[in-house]
Amino acid sequence: MSSPFFRRSIVPVASEDDAAETAVALTPYVDADSTVIAVHVVEKAGGALDKASVEQRELAAEAVFDAFTDRLGDAAGAVETQIHYGTDVARTIVDAAHDSDATAIVFTPREGGRWAQLLSGDVSQKLLDTSDIPVLVLPEREVDDA
Repeated sequence: MSSPFFRRSIVPVASEDDAAETAVALTPYVDADSTVIAVHVVEKAGGALDKASVEQRELAAEAVFDAFTDRLGDAAGAVETQIHYGTDVARTIVDAAHDSDATAIVFTPREGGRWAQLLSGDVSQKLLDTSDIPVLVLPEREVDDA
């Protein structure tokens, strides 16, 4: 039986590599009683022109979801995927958690130096600061490329 935190968890995934790493880190914590909801946020430009079309971003999100579900396998009882759009990634993730009645937001830390986090905003820190839903940060695990 999984921990209550993993009963219905929102799992943000940003890229194919991130999705694979997160799935590997999540696997030991979920079981047949767990529902995992992988969420990919398409960051909107807030009035400026977007760099890619909606169709391109949705195709990229599907590749991210495929990487996640391939690595997660059948470890969880149910896996759902959702694409969300927003100008504030952390707020969009928290809103998705509320909309899905999630028990927790679960993620692995993203790579990136302090400069990148300073310039782009640290989504992890914003999640920790603003979420009223438990936020669980999983330890990183090595992805076996086999």
